[in-house]
Amino acid sequence: MSENQNHYDVFIIGAGPIGMACAIEAQKANLSYVIVEKGALVNSLFNYPVFMTFFSTSQKLEIGGVPFVTISPKPNRNEAVEYYRRVAEKFDLNIHLFESVKQVVKNGDNVFEINTSKTNYTAKNVIVATGFYDVPLLMNVPGEDLPKVTHYYKDPHLYAFQNVVVVGANNSGVDAALETYRKGANVTMVVRSGELGPHVKYWVRPDIQNRIKEGEVKALFNSELVEIRDGEVDIKTPDGIKTIPNDFVIAMTGYQPDFGMLRKFGIELPETLCPVYNEETMETNVKGLYLAGVVCGGLDTHKLFIENSRVHAEMIVKNILG
Repeated sequence: MSENQNHYDVFIIGAGPIGMACAIEAQKANLSYVIVEKGALVNSLFNYPVFMTFFSTSQKLEIGGVPFVTISPKPNRNEAVEYYRRVAEKFDLNIHLFESVKQVVKNGDNVFEINTSKTNYTAKNVIVATGFYDVPLLMNVPGEDLPKVTHYYKDPHLYAFQNVVVVGANNSGVDAALETYRKGANVTMVVRSGELGPHVKYWVRPDIQNRIKEGEVKALFNSELVEIRDGEVDIKTPDGIKTIPNDFVIAMTGYQPDFGMLRKFGIELPETLCPVYNEETMETNVKGLYLAGVVCGGLDTHKLFIENSRVHAEMIVKNILG
């Protein structure tokens, strides 16, 4: 580090698994670094449903060569949060939590000036590893801003014995429907297409199919929610508008990266909203500014996961050293 205590070789935005992997690689290469995270450690995973099970095996979620040990074939959210905390502890990673990055600007000396909610930094290189869980995809229907509507589902107990509408039929929607049903909720799924999502976990699909077949979970296919009111909702179905009693709406409509932030940093975003970067080095159109992890995929959030973007850390540090 230079005389300026807030100057680093590498400034990493996001303390998720990939941001942490980048820090570990920087540490190995004797580069000074800091991770700045707007929320808790592995904030996205922390906000996952409490009982969520990963699609991946524990080996595929490992970073820094630290074994992720679990007796289950697939680890759950609680095990993953604890694993990454232990990794941060093992490497004594330099992480600043609950601090948001406001602006990243490159000055005339090719040094990045970074302003956060707490202080200012300078850095030779910046890595954006912010994932895609920041901004929910809105339904844009009347009543979506009511307190009973959530885009982040956490714990099924809240919905016990309530009339619940779950919007969406991918993994998060199916998990929410099954878990709340098992806590005694009266669940109606509203699905825009004619079938369940193609990426639904193979061990969960038969369960939801059978619950729908038995009428234990109601599913309205080729339908969409058109209005939400305090005690009811309107659903547009192939048979016309259906109004049903409702206490809670769980809108599992997906998420997207913070495109506004990427644009503010000077990263090119074409019409597809897939950020411009070099696939061999992960460097964006701004020299010294890199992307890592699922943020690279833009709106295509099914393309990148922890397991196939862990390699970004090595690619970036190799390029910085090169």
